[in-house]
Amino acid sequence: MSDATQVLQGKARAQAAGPRSARWGVFSNEDWWSVWIGLLVIVVAWALFASGGSLKWLAVAPAKWKTLADAWQGVASHWPNYLALFAAFALLFGTGLAVLGHSLSRFLPSFLILFIVSLLIFNASAWTEASRYNLEAPLLALALGLVVSNTVRLPEWFQSGLRVEFYIKVGIVLLGATLPLTLLFWAGPVAVGQATIVSLATFFSIFFAGKALGLDKRFAAVLGVGGAVCGVSAAIASGGAVRARREDTSVAITLVVVWAIVMIFVLPFVSRALGLSTAVAGAWIGTSEFADAAGVAAAQAYGDAARNAGGAIAGAPDAAVQAFTLMKVVGRDIWIGIWAFVLAWVATTRWNTSETGVQAKADAREIWARFPKFVFGFVLASALVTWIASHYSLADYRKVVTPDLVAPISTLRTWAFTFCFLSIGLTTRLRSLASTGWRPLLAFTAGVVVNVIIGYVLSVHVFADYWNGLGG
Repeated sequence: MSDATQVLQGKARAQAAGPRSARWGVFSNEDWWSVWIGLLVIVVAWALFASGGSLKWLAVAPAKWKTLADAWQGVASHWPNYLALFAAFALLFGTGLAVLGHSLSRFLPSFLILFIVSLLIFNASAWTEASRYNLEAPLLALALGLVVSNTVRLPEWFQSGLRVEFYIKVGIVLLGATLPLTLLFWAGPVAVGQATIVSLATFFSIFFAGKALGLDKRFAAVLGVGGAVCGVSAAIASGGAVRARREDTSVAITLVVVWAIVMIFVLPFVSRALGLSTAVAGAWIGTSEFADAAGVAAAQAYGDAARNAGGAIAGAPDAAVQAFTLMKVVGRDIWIGIWAFVLAWVATTRWNTSETGVQAKADAREIWARFPKFVFGFVLASALVTWIASHYSLADYRKVVTPDLVAPISTLRTWAFTFCFLSIGLTTRLRSLASTGWRPLLAFTAGVVVNVIIGYVLSVHVFADYWNGLGG
């Protein structure tokens, strides 16, 4: 089992094992804590903005530099800001993890290292020549993490700070503050429709390929959901729903993580080679990536490339992440609960055998138990900023609201994403792929091919006009 498998499986099992073990409190898992942390940041930013202030002092990030002396001077002159930012993040994430029963004595030292390395990555990506060498922060963080994790054995205590899904979910809630609610309503039906087509096609291609290769139907179903919904949590939720073997779920998670990392590099490269706009590329990434964090990394990398391409890539840079989020969060993540419920019902009524002696109980509560709660935070953040923006003209919004309210939140979002990308690299060992066997790999790869092709056709041809509307 890969390090990434162990970290992510441990996180998700409590919320995805089924209705009997699901805890219903609003402070009971990382999903809910990501909602409260993200909304707290937005409310504080709003309160400061309403009183004539701003969160800009705390939301600090390296400025562009040409020489190492400039880079060092930029960090040294803002060390109180960076110290305060670390303290704020440590307090927010640490509080949530402490309530969930994690050790702060392990998390805080690990997070300190993660923060410092993320700062160095930010500085490297702020180099004026970085775009020439494709040194965007997401890819740089991931690449550095992969090199370290595959050459050095990290201490066990350090794993406590590598909270991949926690960081990405907080980042997605903060992302809601940059997406107006009207945009969600406009693009939401398109995203859900496209996600439905891709989800069904990918699941059945993997499931039937797995069956043809002789895999157990429960194992094939877990692989199918992992590819169809594109997520580790989805694989774990479906494994609990059909009562699959633990090792089957671990293999599915490993394949999701490995293919997700591959696509981080492949999709932006191919999108640029094909001349796709930022929004269309973001939508394609949203239908073809295999994890939220990996998809955000790929979309943000493409957006950063557009920002530094001098008009060579069409569309607004932020449209890549916006389209990805609408496609993945609004469209695909809601399928986690649906697939878990459907498969629990199928396992109960059709797959139940005397071998296991255990029946999976299908219950309407299954959908709620599996539903990604951070989606609520994303929508609420969008609604709040939409309401604030309604009090301003478009010109005043761009002149006043964007720099003093939205921009600081976007900076904090980028920090959270960088923590996540670095954590992915540091928890992934590529040699774990060899232990999965060729049959699961072949079945999952069949779904990858279907996923990428259908996602491309829908994003680039069928719904291109909708997605290009994001690119302005």
